[in-house]
This record gives sequence, structure tokens and C-alpha cells, in this order.
Amino acid sequence: QVQLVESGGGLVQAGGSLRLSCAASGASVRTFSRYTMGWFRQAPGKEREIVAAIIWSGASTLFVDSVKGRFTISRENAKNTVYLQMISLKPEDTAVYYCAAAIAPRMVVTSSEYDYWGQGTQVTVSS
Repeated sequence: QVQLVESGGGLVQAGGSLRLSCAASGASVRTFSRYTMGWFRQAPGKEREIVAAIIWSGASTLFVDSVKGRFTISRENAKNTVYLQMISLKPEDTAVYYCAAAIAPRMVVTSSEYDYWGQGTQVTVSS
């Protein structure tokens, strides 16, 4: 069973930066390399939304409009790890951030298509 563990969340002032990491266990490097990985977030009272996603090779990435130019997604398949670098953080970025893996060789956008989920990490941006 694949397990995803997020880390790197915390409290930061507006304009600050954080880097989230998501480590996958229970999957070989070869298997992890086949996953599309995504980062989602859910703020209180709001639906979960996709923030960014990256296909198995890293050749294609996707970002929600609200984070374009501020967030970067990357992966190190040899380490079974995906990252979300966040800069110029805003109070509206405050949410629980979830890492997810989809067994698919293509870009995956909808949460229902993701097969594995982490437990989430809290990101709080103060104004």
C-alpha cells in the first residue's frame, strides 16, 4: 500500500516562502516514476481544489490560476518525493495542503482520479 507523507507546512507571514515535500513509501522508484503527482488544498468552509500537478517525467505541469508565477512543483523520482515551492505567499493561501498520487501517465486534474492521498499539512499565512 502506497503511503504519502507531507511535510514543510507551518506559519509564515504574507510575502514569505515555504517548501512542501511529499514522500511516498510502499512503492518502488520505478512505480513512483509512473505516478502523476498533485498538490491540493482545502481552506475552512471551502471545497478541496487542485493547486498543482506534475506528470511522471516532470515534462508537464499544471497550476491553478491563483498560484501561477508563485508556486513551483517538482519531483525527484529517485527519492520518491514531490515538492511544492511556494513564494510570495498570501493570506488566501492558508489551507491544509494535501499530496496525492494518480496511477496515470497523463495529467490528472480532478481529485476523484487520484488513487492515494497524504494526511495533509497545514499552511497558515498571516497578514
